[in-house]
Amino acid sequence: MSAREPQPVPFDEFMREALYGENGFYTRPDGGHAGRRGDFLTSPEVGPLFGAVIANYLDAEWARLGRPEQFTVVDAGAGPGTLARSILAAGPACADALDYVAVELSASQRERHPDGVTSLATMPTAPLDGVIIANELLDNLPFRLAVFDSGWREAYVAVDQSGAPSEMLSAPFDPPPAQLLMGAALGARVPLVEQAATFVEDARQLLRSGSLLIIDYGVPLTAELAMRPWREWLRTYRGNERGDHYLTAPGSQDITTDIPFDQLPEADAMRTQAQFLQRWGIDELVTEGKRVWEAQAARPGLEVMRMRSRISEAEALLDPSGLGNFLVAEWRA
Repeated sequence: MSAREPQPVPFDEFMREALYGENGFYTRPDGGHAGRRGDFLTSPEVGPLFGAVIANYLDAEWARLGRPEQFTVVDAGAGPGTLARSILAAGPACADALDYVAVELSASQRERHPDGVTSLATMPTAPLDGVIIANELLDNLPFRLAVFDSGWREAYVAVDQSGAPSEMLSAPFDPPPAQLLMGAALGARVPLVEQAATFVEDARQLLRSGSLLIIDYGVPLTAELAMRPWREWLRTYRGNERGDHYLTAPGSQDITTDIPFDQLPEADAMRTQAQFLQRWGIDELVTEGKRVWEAQAARPGLEVMRMRSRISEAEALLDPSGLGNFLVAEWRA
């Protein structure tokens, strides 16, 4: 009798194994990571300016909470700790009270975290007063896929005897998830991001006081993704370039989606990244950088060059066709 073939699994289970399984993209020793020499570039890797603005936000939250003696910042999905470095280097007013917790699943990336932070593989469980930050984390949490084919159906992944994965569809949802359009073009797709929504709810429950800050690429409404070509928002990356089809060579590439924010708990505030960074002082930091550069351009040292780089960093961070169009959602406790 032949061995029993593996049963098809929902797309989120396939994605979890491809990214976080034993040989997953993020869990193997040489796994995926952010950075100019990595697989993708996030705002902290553009330069230290992003972290300096986040430091301004943290100081404002610390003041709002009455300047507690212990102010905890949880950096969820911290990668190699780039954001932590730039926040600490900015010298925030809350520094003496700051308990910075960098949460990163990858052991190899945790080894790169800077001094002065607590490195964890999983989220803390004790209630805290402070801020939880998740920068480009939700887009990597496993999601289900809905596909329109005479009704909305769920995508499953089947693996044949040679190990090659293929996609198959379930019977129509009955009833379909509330955020889905009643009808759509044949083959239209949307992500169903229950795990992202659960992360947001669990993070909110951790906060005794403070705020949860989610920064990610996405759209306000699920319907927007249903009307776009799915290859625009269901993407893969490796080596800072777009990768192959999402079923190709599981574990060799990142899998990510634009986040439909209407599937998350309703936020207290939502802005574009450009609006958020301008609210918390990026323009003033750039002006300071220009002033220092103009005063010391004749004898520039490393710090002066960093000040000069704020100009180009701001252009990238505020770009309305790129990072500046990311969404920033805030929940307060």
